[in-house]
Amino acid sequence: MGDTRRMAAIPLTTDPAVIDAALIAHRRYGDADLGVALRVDDAGVIPLLLAHRSVRAFGSAPLDDAVVDTLVAAAQSASTSSNLQSWSVVVVRDPAHKDAVATLAGDQQFIRDAPLFLVFVADWARGVGLARGRGEASEGIGFLDSTLVATVDAAIAAQNTIVAAEALGLGAVFVGAVRNNPGELAELLGLPAASFPVVGVAIGEPAADDASEIKPRLPQAVVRHDERYRVADREALEVYDRTLRGFNASQGRTGGWIESVVARVRSRSALHGRDRLRGVLTERGLPSD
Repeated sequence: MGDTRRMAAIPLTTDPAVIDAALIAHRRYGDADLGVALRVDDAGVIPLLLAHRSVRAFGSAPLDDAVVDTLVAAAQSASTSSNLQSWSVVVVRDPAHKDAVATLAGDQQFIRDAPLFLVFVADWARGVGLARGRGEASEGIGFLDSTLVATVDAAIAAQNTIVAAEALGLGAVFVGAVRNNPGELAELLGLPAASFPVVGVAIGEPAADDASEIKPRLPQAVVRHDERYRVADREALEVYDRTLRGFNASQGRTGGWIESVVARVRSRSALHGRDRLRGVLTERGLPSD
């Protein structure tokens, strides 16, 4: 199948009959694959997962109700802590409503362009309502673990949704900027107390001129810890930084990975308003202490 060291030689198809596992590993890790050995399944699930890319350029074709129903069903099929199902999803398709949501979520045009925008919500409001309906207290949601449970549930559901969307040939991208103005967005979406927006997902058919590619990830040697955690090797991080710089250049962008991590860590300004999240959670009845 050609030179396994050239990313351009790796096919985008997810058909396991034509994919060489070494090539798809290189596609995911770039020059930092370092001999990772993978197996691909006959159903094509693993190739689909490894071929994930973030799509931010969408065509204008709407998605029919059956597609939306399918995506929500896939989300509901995700694991959920103790079957509490402490999450909800707000489906946003109306252009004017989507525009208002986009304004609060980083003012990003691709949210407006996507035919479908989903906001996944950590939701204890249902549980509180059930408890109150029986004359019971709701003390249990006032602790950090409850907020984490609902947040993790919402995030897992959102990931299932993206996998399902890609299986249908659609493109998608996570939008963390729904937490930039969580109080205002919660009001816009009519979210009740004891709930808050966790993450958004923009979904649609990729635009004809969409040029997004599979972004290389850190080598496994950095994120995988066998038996005990160990500090990442600086050289491995530098190798990945060079890999990502090359990828970014191929996508018309500049910069590497290390500087982006440092920029995110060094100042609260990089949070774009999310530094206020603790206060918003408390206001919404979900303390983070």
